[in-house]
Amino acid sequence: MKNVKKYGLLAGIMLLLAGSSIAQNPLITDQYTADPSARVFGDKVYIYPSHDIKATPGHGRANWFVMADYHVFSSPNLTDWTDHGIIVSQNKVAWVDSNAYAMWAPDCIERNGKYYFYFPAPFKAGLGRGSAVGVAIADKPYGPFTPEPMPIKGALGIDPNVFIDKDGQAYLYWAQGRIFGAKLKENMLELASDVKTFSELPTQGLVEGPYLFERKGIYYLTYPHVADKTERLEYAMSNNPLGPFKFGGVIMKETPNCWTNHHSILEFKGQWLLFYHRNDLSPNFDKNRSIMCDSLSFNADGTIKEVIPTLRGAGITRANKEIQIDRYSDISKQGVTVDFIDTAHRMKGWKTTFSDKGAWVRYNAVDFSVKSLKSVDVMGMSAQGSSVEIRLDKPNGTLVATAKIGKSGDWQETKTTLAKTPTGKHDVFVILKGDSAAVDWVKFD
Repeated sequence: MKNVKKYGLLAGIMLLLAGSSIAQNPLITDQYTADPSARVFGDKVYIYPSHDIKATPGHGRANWFVMADYHVFSSPNLTDWTDHGIIVSQNKVAWVDSNAYAMWAPDCIERNGKYYFYFPAPFKAGLGRGSAVGVAIADKPYGPFTPEPMPIKGALGIDPNVFIDKDGQAYLYWAQGRIFGAKLKENMLELASDVKTFSELPTQGLVEGPYLFERKGIYYLTYPHVADKTERLEYAMSNNPLGPFKFGGVIMKETPNCWTNHHSILEFKGQWLLFYHRNDLSPNFDKNRSIMCDSLSFNADGTIKEVIPTLRGAGITRANKEIQIDRYSDISKQGVTVDFIDTAHRMKGWKTTFSDKGAWVRYNAVDFSVKSLKSVDVMGMSAQGSSVEIRLDKPNGTLVATAKIGKSGDWQETKTTLAKTPTGKHDVFVILKGDSAAVDWVKFD
């Protein structure tokens, strides 16, 4: 028995290591994720997204959204993400139709040491019609979660969001063509008030995915809305969690090639963040999406400034991790392009191709507070052989290294001794000095 326990522990550790992801935007690159509900528990951010998969014969509807389960991901720094695995599955909830593949956007919150995971799903035949909001409960934010035998009575719809006010009163919000809300009982499993329809929100075009948060006494009800052809993120403001709300503006404009967007907003280590999704890893099929994160800020009157999606995202990257320079913060006007490493296997990520001498990319917020840095590794490829300079903070900033890229038609990793060892936090510039070359990533050792 002792050996079995030891093997089980080792297997669990290996599973977590295998599920660790290092990314900027998208945050997760080894599977499709959408509808990110982000929460701060302890000193980490936990994201509870929906999980897009591809339809196969007899499993899901072709050319549509297909979702059978939920994972949870955590990060201490918005850059290194750990996949804790499946926490709820459609075939392990008693009341759910296990052939529906419609586990839409979820949410999670902590109360009195318990974690309550709210998820929508269609009823099993004979139990009800349409979708309802279920709850699964755990002692840890990553589970294991135990689903309740039946969904919340009176909460019929999708995209649940839960909010606990400063006075301890909990609220549940959800969508079904319009957005609804009600108070929750202390047990977090039953409605404690009549259901309110937020008729003051837009009545033309699809409105869904509510997410409510509070800042400085203002309650923000945020939601995706199809005002034209695709969803944009909007918000309304009130002095009460159940409104009435007044339209505030647009948080993020429409993404032209992705019909949906879905989001959450939180403050982490003094920084406000918007979590959302696009289809960067699947540009030709917007039913396979990927979650993203960017900084969010407010005007003096409490209104929200528009967020422009970035490749770089919001996290600080440690110098001894692979720095994916294709997720750049800025780029020279010409001589640089970004494309998939392998268009047949897009989850391998992107490459940066430099064609003109002097062309550069900037990758911001790299943390060099790593002891004993001596060299830099470059994963590159060049048909003629080439070299790149690595500088700090500006194109003509402090030279850290001139790294050679050997002549090869395949990717190869080269190591170069540092000319100067950086300290602190810096932006990193990678600048082409030789003939054309492609770079996957750089890493300091």
